[in-house]
Amino acid sequence: MTRQSIAIDMDEVLADTLGAMMREVNERYDLGITYGMLDGQKLKHVIPEHDGLLPEILRQPGFFKNLDVMQDAIDVVEALNQHYDIYIATAAMDVPTSFSEKYDWLRTYFSFLDPQHFVFCGRKNIVKADFLIDDNPRQLEIFEGKPIMFSAPHNVHETRFTRVSGWKDVANYFLKSEHNVSES
Repeated sequence: MTRQSIAIDMDEVLADTLGAMMREVNERYDLGITYGMLDGQKLKHVIPEHDGLLPEILRQPGFFKNLDVMQDAIDVVEALNQHYDIYIATAAMDVPTSFSEKYDWLRTYFSFLDPQHFVFCGRKNIVKADFLIDDNPRQLEIFEGKPIMFSAPHNVHETRFTRVSGWKDVANYFLKSEHNVSES
């Protein structure tokens, strides 16, 4: 039997990129921005007066290498890896200086994954997998397999996709469902 494949986004799905950006913005400008203040908006839309700040933060040496891992991500991805072919699909073209740091981060926290399954891309319609777990509606709408929306503050009002709210929800969806072909 052929195993199904899952492509997983990195930023805001495996790695808490938004949390790191908000901490940096709040430290620099004492703005007190919280997740709740985003309510369907991206951080850049909440701070339009600081245009250019977020790209500057994202290009800081060490930014991507020092991101926190989303709660339960390591354990759930390791369990998924027992039943599915797992690929990491990250839109690294948005910040080309992030390649080596994202690779190092993935090797540090997800060393059990095959690095040959790391896909650094722009548009994720090039990824041929059965499922894509991503927080970005733009990426999910062009994906040819089954799109799965990973909840994030900027996508709370999005209703077009099946939604998972955290990694325990991902485990419930994939490991206790009809999608798990090894249990078929």
